Amino acid sequence: MKTTFLMKSDSVDLEQYTIKDIPGSSGRLDVLARSILSALLCEGQFDINSKLIIFLARYGTFKLDPRFLDYSKFPKNEILLSDSLCKLLKSEDIHNIHSNPLNGIKKLDLSFISFIKKLRIKGSPFLFILKESGILFSQMLKEQRLMDEIYLIIGNQSEDFINSEEFLHFNIPEISLGSKSLLASTTIRLLKLKMALLR
Repeated sequence: MKTTFLMKSDSVDLEQYTIKDIPGSSGRLDVLARSILSALLCEGQFDINSKLIIFLARYGTFKLDPRFLDYSKFPKNEILLSDSLCKLLKSEDIHNIHSNPLNGIKKLDLSFISFIKKLRIKGSPFLFILKESGILFSQMLKEQRLMDEIYLIIGNQSEDFINSEEFLHFNIPEISLGSKSLLASTTIRLLKLKMALLR
């Protein structure tokens, strides 16, 4: 089962960024970096069944697909990845940063809402949002074993938007990993472990 994780963040702001204080100077770019590592890496290599699309209020939309990234150059820890991300996001032309190890990330001309609408137009039924109040993910997997690809909205860095009338209008099914509140990166790892059992 192929999985595309969707993350929306309104908080990332790199104007005061310094590598000496990534959490405090970047609007929690570190959260994003850990989530990317969890989504794309697996046992010393890229996880080809996993992709990530990030929607950043100040910088746009970016798709991270391991097929277009170089594993030998890819930053494999939070600090190096955050620094490379900062340089990439602040660049006006990401495709001309040949020295950046994240060269290969694709910028999409789509907002979060536009992307959801596009999925709906395509008739993709396998779009879910992770919430503690949703049905258990393991139960959903049992009911939908024939899914080839799913899209999962994770993270709560845009909680106000997720609870807005504009978003709720889509009536996206909610799934849960239980009642405990988990970090986005931990959530991704747990989801991947559960889905790996189906392969």
